[in-house]
Amino acid sequence: MTNDTICALATPAGGAIGIIRISGEKALDITDSIFRPTRQYRTLHDARTQTVTYGTIMDGDGNTVDNALVSVFRAPHSYTGENCAEISCHGSRYILNKVLQLLINAGCRQANPGEYTQRAFLNGKMDLSQAEAVADLIASTNSATHRLAVGQLRGNISTEMSRLRDRLLKMTSLMELELDFSDHEELEFTDRSELFDLAQTIDSHIMRLTSSFSSGLAIKQGIPVAIVGKTNVGKSTLLNLLVGEEKAIVSNIHGTTRDVIEDTTDINGVTFRFIDTAGIRKTDDEIERIGIERTYSKLNSATIVLWLVDDIPSGDECEEMRELCHDKRLIIVNNKTDRKDLTSQLSPLLYQHIPSAVIIGISARESINIDNLRNTIYRLADLPDISENDVILTSARHYDSLMRAHESITRVINGFKMNLSNDMLSEDLRLCLNHLAEVTGGQITTNEVLGNIFKHFCIGK
Repeated sequence: MTNDTICALATPAGGAIGIIRISGEKALDITDSIFRPTRQYRTLHDARTQTVTYGTIMDGDGNTVDNALVSVFRAPHSYTGENCAEISCHGSRYILNKVLQLLINAGCRQANPGEYTQRAFLNGKMDLSQAEAVADLIASTNSATHRLAVGQLRGNISTEMSRLRDRLLKMTSLMELELDFSDHEELEFTDRSELFDLAQTIDSHIMRLTSSFSSGLAIKQGIPVAIVGKTNVGKSTLLNLLVGEEKAIVSNIHGTTRDVIEDTTDINGVTFRFIDTAGIRKTDDEIERIGIERTYSKLNSATIVLWLVDDIPSGDECEEMRELCHDKRLIIVNNKTDRKDLTSQLSPLLYQHIPSAVIIGISARESINIDNLRNTIYRLADLPDISENDVILTSARHYDSLMRAHESITRVINGFKMNLSNDMLSEDLRLCLNHLAEVTGGQITTNEVLGNIFKHFCIGK
């Protein structure tokens, strides 16, 4: 990191209040050059850390720009670990841009995306997994993603990595101590059977974490649910009902939906991505045919499929359901509740072809039994109950590092089985340690890697 003092807007412009953050060695000096405390302190250097001072922002000609509050945070007791100031003024775009211009003229540099959090990481205020959690917390859109981000920010993943690394370090130290005294055959510091058991225990913990990634990614990105069926069975009506707005055109004309339409909604605090697809039928219309091809493509990426019917499907249609949804969680939705006999007739037919399918009767037009459908969708998502104390992976970077740690510790386990010497096992143990350290940033040294992580942050964070 450079010794530059940086500044940036930390709130959207145009609101009632705007906050500008300044961080760096000269943060208080530069802020002092444009700020005049009204009373109590002559300069901000007289203010105690973590206090707020009222005063006036002045331009170079002595004109008032705005009245403002300035919060003072002295190193290391700040978000970045550096001297920091936060100017709270009115949210006018003109005022905020004027204050930023004055700060830059006085010696500040405009902050890069994520630079405040990057400095916090480099100054030891948080590890890398916690820094990434800051971005996840800002981006959280429901209670599930919020709980995961809060848990990671509190250090849940950091604590888990620390425990694994401590056990590996003990194991590595004992093995390398034996190597140091290899000339003394009578000395034995390790019991290989105990080390073998420890390696297997560590590997089981790593695999438990990696197995949580699929659930974590689904919660973070939203669980995809495809709505499919023949034309004019009510797919678009159901999409509009589930997401609570008119996203898709509803018409009695066959083939109205010719492209994929997506929107999200929350069910029990979890985001689901509903995908309305073109009705499946034989057609000579080139545009509609392309839409049907996209329907099949979206089916591949869906976790749950709602297959709407309004009549007894043919054997061929049942076989198509079975073939297309063999690896999906399938809900057959009877969208004609006025035909109560339809659901009872569907059960034996579908059980014969698709025994794992769930059958539900609804009326999208009359909004009948929709809550039951929502609850069934949530149940089939098969998500774990999430608390702020749970350790669930949501980052592909963390998953990749842990999978490489698993590969390294697996080689150690196989080495024990083959009775390889400790010096041959030690290198893989060190690799496993390094891969675990990558999660929290212990082995992240290149600017390229750090830049890739922090470039996705907003400017003021």
